[in-house]
Parts: sequence; C-alpha cells; structure tokens
Amino acid sequence: MQPAYQLIYDKLFEHYGPQSWWPAETPFEMMIGSILVQNTNWRNVDKALIKLGPYFEPEIIDHFPIEDLAQLIRSSGFYNIKAKRIKAFMEWFRQYDYDTKRIKAINNTELRKALINIHGIGKETADVMLVYAFEKPIFVVDAYARRIFYRLGYNMPTSYDGFRKLVEKELPEELTLYNEFHALLVEHAKQFCRSKPICKECPLLDICDQRLELK
Repeated sequence: MQPAYQLIYDKLFEHYGPQSWWPAETPFEMMIGSILVQNTNWRNVDKALIKLGPYFEPEIIDHFPIEDLAQLIRSSGFYNIKAKRIKAFMEWFRQYDYDTKRIKAINNTELRKALINIHGIGKETADVMLVYAFEKPIFVVDAYARRIFYRLGYNMPTSYDGFRKLVEKELPEELTLYNEFHALLVEHAKQFCRSKPICKECPLLDICDQRLELK
C-alpha cells in the first residue's frame, strides 16, 4: 500500500511539476529571504531584496548599520525587528566565515539546534534554511501544510515537531522530495486550498475529506 503522505506528494508533483525552489540566486540570499518572509508575503520580500541587491555580500550586510538595514527592508514589514534578526543571524554566520560549505558538514540535529538558538529564528525558518541552503532533508511545517493536511482529513499533532516527525517517519530521506514537498504545498495552498477553497478540479479532491478549519 502506498504511504499516504507520499501519495499527497505524488499527486501534487504530477499536477504542478518541479517548483525549483527556493527563489534565490545564492544560499545567502535564500537565508536572508527566509527571515524577511516571516509574517508577510513574497511580493514584499522581493521589494526588500531588490533594495538590498547592491549590498548583497555577507561581509557587507554583517557590518551594515542596523538603522540603514532596517530602512532597506522596510517593505517586508516589522523591519526594525527583522533587521535585528538578520544581525543576530549574521553574528552566527560569521563564526563559519560566511561559508555554507563548512556549515553543511554539521549533522542535522546539531545544526538545527544551533539555528533555532539564534534570536528570531524559529523552527519553521530554521527548517527552510536546512532544506534550501544547507541541503538537509527535513519536512517544513507551515500554516499551509496544516491547512491542507487538516482538510484532507488528517488529525496531525498540534506541536511543530510532532507534525514534522510524523511525516518524516513515512517518507524516504531524500532531499529533493522535501525540497519539492514544501514548495508544492505552498503552490497548492495559493491555487486551490485557499482560505476559501476552490475544490473543483483540485488535484487532491479524490483523497480529500474537504474539512474546513476548526473555529
């Protein structure tokens, strides 16, 4: 019998195809983008990334005055808070000479713990960095994943890691799968499984209980 979570992935991949995520030119841009996208949409992040463009080197961002950094990322919202989070991340990144290759050599558990210990880096942000910057196979739990899995009929754990581990227990430890799965769930939430779902022609309709969010 085909694992349930694998079936979700297969149906989404068949419908949408490869997503080629994360939308960034470099791992460093990806990591900064993952901080900027907290509590906002990608359009606002894109504007901030364009403003940052002329300064997009780790050493420059690390030594950039925090007040000036905040103004450059203003479009992302909560810009003063996010500037502090970027600075905290840069302090950690500097310890490895801004070298993602060195960081990739750290085992998954240790690296995840280190990222979560950085001010302003929660579990979701840490996990997207792990997948898209450091090439570690891990399932990213976000609001879209919770919405889709609930509507499909799965009573997933309320805790972040409980949800994540339950999915990972069933899926093979393949980076490409986790890379695509998160991107596919985001795309599906935007196209069909919106806050007001569009169930007609949904690629998951035949396996969906069509449950609405709990009030």
